[in-house]
Amino acid sequence: MASKILDAVGVPAFDVAQRFIVRRSDDRAEALGERFGMLAFRVDKKHRQRTVQNLELAFPEWSDAQRQETAKNVFRHFGRMWVQFMRNGSRSKETIQAATTVVGLEHLLAAESEGKGILFVTGHFGNWEWIGQWLVATGRKLTVVQRDANQSGINDRLTRLREAGGLEVMSRGAAARGILACLRRKESVGLLIDQNAGDVFVPFFGKPAGTVTGPAVIGGRTGAPIVPGYAIRLGPGRYQVEFLPKIDEPEGDDQVERVTAAINANLEAMVRRYPDQWLWMHDRWKSARQAGML
Repeated sequence: MASKILDAVGVPAFDVAQRFIVRRSDDRAEALGERFGMLAFRVDKKHRQRTVQNLELAFPEWSDAQRQETAKNVFRHFGRMWVQFMRNGSRSKETIQAATTVVGLEHLLAAESEGKGILFVTGHFGNWEWIGQWLVATGRKLTVVQRDANQSGINDRLTRLREAGGLEVMSRGAAARGILACLRRKESVGLLIDQNAGDVFVPFFGKPAGTVTGPAVIGGRTGAPIVPGYAIRLGPGRYQVEFLPKIDEPEGDDQVERVTAAINANLEAMVRRYPDQWLWMHDRWKSARQAGML
């Protein structure tokens, strides 16, 4: 959905919006983002319906009213996160650290002590961009894998915003070799693992979901620890960065499937805690539906 909106907006409008948002405080910028999110909820019938349908799939015990209200909150949340992304590079390292509460730091430190680099896995949840900004603000290096936008001008600006936050950016289209190179240098890589794929079907909210196996394959090959991390929105410009214990990487023919299922289980647990902070408008179960699994 976001890529289609960006393509429709175009580069000049993107630049104007970005300059306007940067001048606002966190609370005023997020209020603007909420209004944009609710506008999208009203006019984007396709993604509004998909959000409700996905919530029906994941929470069959909920009432229709609860699903409708959560759907509205999802659009509000992603409106807020969009304007916060546009503000990348406008915050000092001190501001980022002061705005962040950290839970599970011991899991991050334990993974770092292995000296093999880290595969951070997260999803389109909370403010996933904030995890990288916090890591950089605390003196760490992180390369993130980015899905390129259709317009080169827009893609350049998205890359620039991420780099302004101190991240190094790698295109998803040619990421495998780059990820391996980072890990050989004992550096860390951030991966989004929650979009529909056809690599392997493992449970997500009790339903088979086509999921990427890259983290499991690369982790098994390199021995790099796979660490789930999430940035939960607490309020305007305030977040809780939460690291979980590294994913166990058992031996055996089903190692990739088991690791991938564990990654999904961690994300599901987080989404159940904060259901309005995940990207329910994405067609997460598309491949499973096409394969007749749903």
